[in-house]
Amino acid sequence: MIVSHRHRFIFAAVPKTGTHSVRQALREQLGGGDVEQVGLFVNKRFPWEDLAAIQHGHLSLRQVRPYLGEDAFGGYLKFAFVRNPFDRFVSYCAFMLRGGDVFAQHPREAMRHFLFGEPPENHILFQPQASLLVGEDGRTLLTDMVGRVEEMQGSYDAICARIGIPSRPLDRVNGSRHGDYRHYYDQALIDGVAARYAQDLELFGYTFEGMR
Repeated sequence: MIVSHRHRFIFAAVPKTGTHSVRQALREQLGGGDVEQVGLFVNKRFPWEDLAAIQHGHLSLRQVRPYLGEDAFGGYLKFAFVRNPFDRFVSYCAFMLRGGDVFAQHPREAMRHFLFGEPPENHILFQPQASLLVGEDGRTLLTDMVGRVEEMQGSYDAICARIGIPSRPLDRVNGSRHGDYRHYYDQALIDGVAARYAQDLELFGYTFEGMR
């Protein structure tokens, strides 16, 4: 997550949505009083002890809201990037099994393991995207803008224009290796991901084939 007082924005870094590419670009615009929490590639912590203790940088908007106060939270542009949950789940499995050939050789077995066998319920990368972006009611989005991985550069350009900062081409950072996500699924896996990430599908307008 990044909080820029200089440019009055809050970037909520949803895992497996190209967040490190966006972080790299945004850092070029940050001022001395701006703060970031991240634990991969760069090690930075927020100045608030409770949040700093979480270690990773995938904090929810609900978590940071009390530390900023309602004037700042309400007045700053809050944005994030989201991704088709079916594509994101394939990326998650490939990422978790990186460094070997298990996913490349047996992708559906790996996906079934994470989805049905031993789902890592408390792993932040496994959580629904909406869980970082909704309010206390669990339904209402707190974001002002939501970019899409499927339109990454165009979304970033639009967000920068709204903030009032220059855009630039995004780099590819920390991407996992896999093919078209649709090739990895059978009906049981489609149904399982649809059930687990139902809120993401509804809130962000995704289907198995793409965007509604």
